[in-house]
Amino acid sequence: MNEQTFMKLMRVLPKSAVSSAVGLATRLPAPAPVHHWAMRAFAKAYNVDMAEAEHAFENYPTFAQFFTRGLKPGLRPVDMGKNVVVSPVDGRVSQVGYSDNGRCLQAKGIEYTVDELLGDAQAAKPFHGGAWTTLYLSPRDYHRIHAPLGGTITGYAYIPGEFWPVNPASVKNKQSLFCVNERLVTYLETPAGKVAVVKVGATCVSRIKASYEDITTHIGQPGKVHRYGAGIPVEKGGELGRFEMGSTVILCFEPKRVRWDDSLQPEAVVRMGTRIGEIV
Repeated sequence: MNEQTFMKLMRVLPKSAVSSAVGLATRLPAPAPVHHWAMRAFAKAYNVDMAEAEHAFENYPTFAQFFTRGLKPGLRPVDMGKNVVVSPVDGRVSQVGYSDNGRCLQAKGIEYTVDELLGDAQAAKPFHGGAWTTLYLSPRDYHRIHAPLGGTITGYAYIPGEFWPVNPASVKNKQSLFCVNERLVTYLETPAGKVAVVKVGATCVSRIKASYEDITTHIGQPGKVHRYGAGIPVEKGGELGRFEMGSTVILCFEPKRVRWDDSLQPEAVVRMGTRIGEIV
């Protein structure tokens, strides 16, 4: 299927309903052989490295628990260098750069604004001109999201939206894709100043769950940015949330606070806890 045909199909597909149905199916109690067959088929189709998983197939009662699986202890050591920024996820770099007057690159010829992405102009203002990167998680990847720096969680925002795919065809053709899809934003205060960790939903990403609060997208209550009074401490590499099916994470920093490593280029593979930049 070529890209234009794919995009036409996506425009008429009831993406929210499909995503809800898929999500429900992954969480339903079913005979163990059914779940285990689905898990094994998925792992084979997407080349999932089960040697890294903390449990064997038989220990996951539902497909959703398998998909959001943890890793064996010690597999993702976090670079604890004082000025080191680490990847929050396992994935691949889609784009990376420094926002020009609050504008970020989605793909060649397509830009979006930080204001659109965060859904709040006031919350977005500190990130105008700062470093940002878009990281794509494929179906085979580990699907938990972690803190790129230690500090405190100062707030969050749940932004309802659509469920477009975040595959290359959509990224290259759908205007402001990451600003249209459902999002959960976590705000941090760190040694590099304010940081926004934006978790973007997609087709069949039925829910995004936070680890620090009882927040689940697609069923939660949207609203303005929720601010914590004292903040919630989080260490570098501490878990922030997880995708129930894979998607995209976008990091936003304040201007002149973070410099990306030269190795952080589009298509580069990243692993949670490894260095991607430094505080300046």
